[in-house]
Amino acid sequence: MANAMFKARTSAAIVAVAAAALLAGCANRDSVTVGSIPDDYRTNHPIVISGKDKVLDLPVLASAQGVSRSQRQALAGFLDDYDTGVAPVLTIATPSGSANERAAGKVAREFSRLARANGVRANRIAMTQYQASPEETSAPVRLVYSSIRAQTGPCGRWPKDILETADNKHYANFGCSYQNNLAAQIANPADLMGPRKQDPIDAENRNKILGDYRSSGNANTPREVNY
Repeated sequence: MANAMFKARTSAAIVAVAAAALLAGCANRDSVTVGSIPDDYRTNHPIVISGKDKVLDLPVLASAQGVSRSQRQALAGFLDDYDTGVAPVLTIATPSGSANERAAGKVAREFSRLARANGVRANRIAMTQYQASPEETSAPVRLVYSSIRAQTGPCGRWPKDILETADNKHYANFGCSYQNNLAAQIANPADLMGPRKQDPIDAENRNKILGDYRSSGNANTPREVNY
């Protein structure tokens, strides 16, 4: 009788150990599977640096005698992002065959002059034409140059129901708008590729700060120094 009870207990213990091992294996497998799913919004929506054409179309009336104030302001804003160090080619395309062809050509030449005044080198300006309809009375002058942009992919990906959170992971669109807004605020995308070289010391400004510090009496005030 005692021997039978011992065997029954031993069998139950073996079954319990086997069940625990199976459960542990399932848990570990699920952990590996879930862990392989990207959960970092910076990985799901990376900010990448790529070249992109910046385009400005400025309509010109057939009766125009020159560049208007609004066109001048639009051109200045358009050239704010022009990198004079990289100096990409600025293409100024005028309509050909349209009713405003002559006026557009005159305005385009004025655009070229204004671009040079804004730092664009003359040998980096290309004047060209595109075919326009004869009926167009205000065909635009198109300005194009390439620039380096920081950007992410498009947002709005919803591959599955947002309520399916059994994996305890972020939904696919999580962090996309944040990454897009961050990319749009980066003034110099090259900063993402590495640090800039330090600017030289402004000796005049340094001497002024040290002089103000000494004259204020703080130079003789005991200070706590943290190492």
